[in-house]
Amino acid sequence: MPKRTDIKSVLIIGAGPIIIGQACEFDYSGVQACKALREEGYKVILINSNPATIMTDPA
Repeated sequence: MPKRTDIKSVLIIGAGPIIIGQACEFDYSGVQACKALREEGYKVILINSNPATIMTDPA
């Protein structure tokens, strides 16, 4: 699939607070998505209401 040049930024909405022990899978996939999109040159906007998430840590 070719890269779209009309899209400059992408909004990612995190899973938020969930059951203890199940958050790491959602965090890991979200972090990987953010990294991949940034490598492609997109501006990533992340919203996640989970205060314990690793997704909002500086890269």
